[in-house]
Amino acid sequence: MSDRISLQGVQAFGTHGVLEHEQKHAQPFVVDVDLDVDLFAAGTRDDLAESVSYADVADDVVRIIEGPSVQLIETLAERIAAAVLLRPGVEAVEVCVHKPRAPIPVPFADVCVRIRRETWRPAVIALGANRGDSLQTLTSAVRHVAALSGVRVRATSQLFDTDPVGGPEQPAYLNAVMLIDTRLAPHTLLRRLSEIENSHGRVRTVRWGARSLDLDIIQLGDPTSDSDLRVQDEVLTLPHPRAHERTFVLLPWLQVEPQAQLRVGSGVRAVGDLVAELDPSGALPGVRQGPAWHPLP
Repeated sequence: MSDRISLQGVQAFGTHGVLEHEQKHAQPFVVDVDLDVDLFAAGTRDDLAESVSYADVADDVVRIIEGPSVQLIETLAERIAAAVLLRPGVEAVEVCVHKPRAPIPVPFADVCVRIRRETWRPAVIALGANRGDSLQTLTSAVRHVAALSGVRVRATSQLFDTDPVGGPEQPAYLNAVMLIDTRLAPHTLLRRLSEIENSHGRVRTVRWGARSLDLDIIQLGDPTSDSDLRVQDEVLTLPHPRAHERTFVLLPWLQVEPQAQLRVGSGVRAVGDLVAELDPSGALPGVRQGPAWHPLP
């Protein structure tokens, strides 16, 4: 369940309605907006930049009400919802548009059109494990991700057995990639994945050391339409800054999504081209086919 910001009773005058006089003479409209957001960072850091400014949301509402005429308050509600969903951190929005002077020929207290809208984005999650029963751990992790509210799993790659890169001496990894759709904000998704890691015994002591479970967000959104989210702070960088040079990420991703694209620097690259550049011979030493698995029923 996400946190919520509620903005109630924003009023402005507009010329909206089916009747001719409604489109000539302004009348009041009142709007309530409820935002599903992740307020954890804002609450712990006391930083407005980590939240959503309800003053800016109120400006969105007033701008749309005072804007071009439409016939239906349903249309006003859709336009307000679309504007609010563009604000970073908003996972979903509920909009109620009241029309207190609606031309209804009987006494009434209120009329309201209420809608709820969500923005779902594709995301790529890399999985890895090399401590304990890695196959069982990765299978359990996929099922835990699939059970998250606000997440839908589209596909999982095959497993790959890969030699560790960097860090101390340690066993080989099992790696895979999940393709999901999510309405969660980036830091919300990161926190949910960290909770799953912790529940599977993840301990962060040695950098690049052996681990029971690793879940990394590689990309959130679609770079081919410039709708991918770019984040850089002390806890999260998107797209993942080293994904383009990691065979154990790119090869499973390519296997499950042959047309995959990744933002690298200022451009967008085909994952297949990135794999070919890492080893033009195609041999890809240190990466082997892993055991068969079927993580989802």
